[in-house]
Amino acid sequence: MSSERPASLRGTREGVVGIFDSGIGGLTVTSTIMQALPRERLLYFGDGAHVPYGPRSLEEVRGFSFAITDALLAKGAKVIVIACNTASAAALRALRETHPDVPFVGMEPAVKPAVEHTRTGVVGVIATVATFQSELYATIVERFAHGVEVLHQPCPGLVKQIEAGEFDTPATEVMLRGWLEPLVARGIDALVLGCTHYPIVRPLIERIVGPDVRVIDPAPAIARQLEHVMRRDGIEAPADAQGDLQCFTSGDPQTFSAMMQRLGIHHAPVRQATWEDGSLTLP
Repeated sequence: MSSERPASLRGTREGVVGIFDSGIGGLTVTSTIMQALPRERLLYFGDGAHVPYGPRSLEEVRGFSFAITDALLAKGAKVIVIACNTASAAALRALRETHPDVPFVGMEPAVKPAVEHTRTGVVGVIATVATFQSELYATIVERFAHGVEVLHQPCPGLVKQIEAGEFDTPATEVMLRGWLEPLVARGIDALVLGCTHYPIVRPLIERIVGPDVRVIDPAPAIARQLEHVMRRDGIEAPADAQGDLQCFTSGDPQTFSAMMQRLGIHHAPVRQATWEDGSLTLP
């Protein structure tokens, strides 16, 4: 399929909203965007061939992010949502510098609202190792965490559990308790979900931390920021537009489709995307 016509829609109201993540995690953001902006046409890519991104180097994730961005732009993306904290930490600044004419909306751990609402003065953040090692995370804590103790807890292996469909199993609960109970014991009253996969297991997380700890999912804020960016740039969908969702994965489309059904997301058939020599093709 030629990319000439879709690419020509870039910067217009008829273009699509490109969204990507390492796997199914970004669907938590996509679902919120669908509800908030029902007229928008969304194109989602989950990089199942390389999930999880968290244990990978920031340089490697940056390479994936650039190739995915090229593929989304070739499909006519008017704006790109990096629905992955690790990819945002690795590539958001570089992508904006390389594509100054393309609006990007990235993820960042919601430390600011956690700090604003804490009563105990102690908040927790759970995220991937790569997110915690990034300059973006360090900058956010430095900007917003004045006078508040921010406890950060990596969760190695949790994304794999979620991608395997282990949303509420004894094994997943054991993992989460090992990470969360020490944070609760140290007095947190807010917990930031610093990976888009983690809201999928939010009910289990809330059961472990209890009602006195506010669990913060940044997805609603991302949807609001996307709406603001498109309105600012005059690229929101026309009032009479009909929104839809196209999904692509470099993993197994049937597995991806089954996960979408479990998450209650209505969609067209998931299509197979392919990597070759560092380039991504979306059919």
